[in-house]
Amino acid sequence: MFTTWFGLTEWTGIVSGARFPSPMETWNSFKIIAMQGYGNGKLYQHILQSVILVTSGFLVSSSLGILLGILMGANKKIEAFVNPIFLTLRPIPPLAWIPLAIVWLGLGNSAKIMVIYVAAFVPAVINSFTGVRSIEAPQREAAAMLGIGRLAYYREVLIPGALPFIFTGLRLSLQASWTTLVAAELVGATLGLGSILNQAAQDINPAMILVGMISVAISGWLMTQLLAKAESYAMPWRA
Repeated sequence: MFTTWFGLTEWTGIVSGARFPSPMETWNSFKIIAMQGYGNGKLYQHILQSVILVTSGFLVSSSLGILLGILMGANKKIEAFVNPIFLTLRPIPPLAWIPLAIVWLGLGNSAKIMVIYVAAFVPAVINSFTGVRSIEAPQREAAAMLGIGRLAYYREVLIPGALPFIFTGLRLSLQASWTTLVAAELVGATLGLGSILNQAAQDINPAMILVGMISVAISGWLMTQLLAKAESYAMPWRA
């Protein structure tokens, strides 16, 4: 892949730098933003800002989403009350909340965290709910026969049984968080990976755009690896 990229841009010039940057142009742009800065900050500052926002929104949203999904799956009364509201709001794309978040919270970090919260919430709820409902009847019946208390039932039966689905939801939530963050940072952000993309687009700087895209990909991948480590720790039997 790298050889093809190098050949089409550097060796043959079939693809001009105005449309897609060469490896050397990309490397030069990386050095500029890493050492001198670009768009109100250096690369590590942009990455740190985006990681903080994603982590904040993801942790709060996924925690509440998992809790709601488990309660809906375990209690039909809660499901009957919450599900109609959830199904009404679910089709609204997370990016559609950006204007409202700006009206409510301005252009600061709070608006971006709100949009991330909305994006990460839905996958966490759906997969946690599905995980609880996937627990087979014999397991439920065995717990009832043994007289397990309500808290112990949640701790020892429902949550362990739903964990594979819960972590699937967490991976989807994390992916949605990064996608939504970059879109949110395209509007009114002065720092962050999305702001790099926005500034580079205004400057018509394809190489810097690619640096921003690569930074998003690497940051998202590293956070996904951390989540995979947490999954292995929580479910050692699947390692």
